[in-house]
Amino acid sequence: MALVWLRTYPTYEVLGFFFDLHKRNAQLNVRAALEVLDSLDTFSFDRPGGDRKKLRSAAEVMAAFPQVRVIIDAKEQRINRPEGFEAQKPYSSGKKKAHPLKTQVVVDPCGRIETVSDWVPGGANHDLTLLRRSGVLERLGEGEGAMVDKGYVGVKTSHPGVPIVIPYKASRGHPLTEEQVESNRVVARHRIVVEQTIAQLNRFTVLRQVFRGQKRERHGEVVRVVAKLVNRRVSLKPLKTYAA
Repeated sequence: MALVWLRTYPTYEVLGFFFDLHKRNAQLNVRAALEVLDSLDTFSFDRPGGDRKKLRSAAEVMAAFPQVRVIIDAKEQRINRPEGFEAQKPYSSGKKKAHPLKTQVVVDPCGRIETVSDWVPGGANHDLTLLRRSGVLERLGEGEGAMVDKGYVGVKTSHPGVPIVIPYKASRGHPLTEEQVESNRVVARHRIVVEQTIAQLNRFTVLRQVFRGQKRERHGEVVRVVAKLVNRRVSLKPLKTYAA
């Protein structure tokens, strides 16, 4: 029943109808199942460095960027507009013209989710701000690096000792050279793995439609549970890889 709720995201009244339960019993049963699933083994990157699971073989590390240990991106999900201007302000995103929650997703080069952050209001938190607060780069081992998109311009300034692969970004009066454009294509072919993983998360309607929960703290629990289910799927059916 919890899997049906995660995948199709019906109201509890509809869910209870199909499982012959009152909507409140359906809600309590789903919450109990999610609590158990969320209490299972943590993501490997959340553990201390010495206890962290290593990549199984050199073939699982991108040959073009051997220093890259993780690929990072942020996922947004809309919520119903909060009541009152002050309550809306942190969530209001002019770019999206919506009120989203933002969650950082960190995957390894094979698309396995290493860690997900707690949600933050999407309007008041830039991707780079979320990355700095999460401490992901500080938990990398010596010589390990990360791959990010153009939204993280400036990360090298705050983490000069961490190898960062980031696409070149054109500026006014300074267009990209042909070499920089080609470099961006190579990076994009490898960075697409995090986009594919986020697409796997979005296969679960609970993370694709407007999140209806009034208690926003439950959103983090739902994301972690779905991430564990996606990891199980990726372990059985690996994502498509792209050669440099």
